[in-house]
Amino acid sequence: MTKEIFQQIVGEMAGRLDSDVKVILEDAFPGSRLVGGKYSMSTNSITMFTDDVTEQCLRLFPEGECLSDYFKVVFAHELGHAHDEELEELADSLDYAGEPEKNRLMLRIEQNAWEFARSVLPDVPASFLEKIERQSLAPYFLAVEKDLVFS
Repeated sequence: MTKEIFQQIVGEMAGRLDSDVKVILEDAFPGSRLVGGKYSMSTNSITMFTDDVTEQCLRLFPEGECLSDYFKVVFAHELGHAHDEELEELADSLDYAGEPEKNRLMLRIEQNAWEFARSVLPDVPASFLEKIERQSLAPYFLAVEKDLVFS
């Protein structure tokens, strides 16, 4: 998939939502993590990592024919962070929270973004989106469950 196609998806979705968030397309997230997208509150920008999105898609859906929809889902999730009215307050709370509370706050931030993504992707099959969401949220649920077991 070419950067032009990714850019077209970004333009269509951001335009449809009348979003003023700045979107940057990069090849890969710096470092060893496989990150599809990253929202920055300080710059009100989303950076989408196209190679990482492609790799994530192929790991979850080896046939790879769904990259366009996969990119839409990841981008919609990042838009969810950008449009989350609670994000600033939740992020501020992270600075003062202990480990168990921090894990619950992180889960809430991610769940809010996924709720937004679901609301703006009526053309993406629910089962497809839910599979990506479950994969994305699994480490957050695990961290919260760990806190419950060891507290």
